[in-house]
Amino acid sequence: MKTYAIIPAGGSGKRTSQPLPKQFIKCAGKELIVYTLEVFQNCSAIDSIVVSVPYGYIELLQNLKMKHNLSKVDKIVIGGEERQNSVYNALSAIDAFQNDIIVVHDAARPLLSERLLLKAIAAADEYGSAATAIKARDTLLRGEEFVEDYFDRSGVFYVQTPQVFKYGILSDSFKKASEEQFTGTDESMLVRRASYQVKIVEGEFINFKITTDEDITFFERVISQKVFKNVE
Repeated sequence: MKTYAIIPAGGSGKRTSQPLPKQFIKCAGKELIVYTLEVFQNCSAIDSIVVSVPYGYIELLQNLKMKHNLSKVDKIVIGGEERQNSVYNALSAIDAFQNDIIVVHDAARPLLSERLLLKAIAAADEYGSAATAIKARDTLLRGEEFVEDYFDRSGVFYVQTPQVFKYGILSDSFKKASEEQFTGTDESMLVRRASYQVKIVEGEFINFKITTDEDITFFERVISQKVFKNVE
């Protein structure tokens, strides 16, 4: 059995003021995507990495691969218009068996711990599919300018990545989504829609997704202080 990591990095980063897609922004002297790829490079459970990037960024990523010795990055593919297309392009580039493990992780979540990664892989190996998620702790409300309603937060989770699946389950789920012309926000949605169960793996708050300029600033503070190494 082999374990493949798919890193969709095809986004344009429109919610930041940066001139580059956020995954290629330098933070403390190193591109954001490199921090993420190093997590998988350094994890012995990962055999191969496939990255999907925007058109025109393949050469840049190839240069980063060489510069940072990211030897497990075996394939770089063009990302699609939507995340789903980017993941599918990467999945299509993998010659995997039905029970091989596919890990999908956002390029903009660079603080993934190896502990959480291994937990998610183990859960997918046992249950077929797994998604990391954090229980909602705050009061949830609905409204625009004013509060309209409140929601019971019990049983409510904030979804993260990695999301991990056996290859046969994920490829079948993509096939069904294509046949039904359905676009989901992440892979677990496609898998659940295809009638497979998805095991919830408790995530970590430090494994946040960098989306805004404020997130970039916070990430730089975290890595400069190395506080993430002590976060449970």
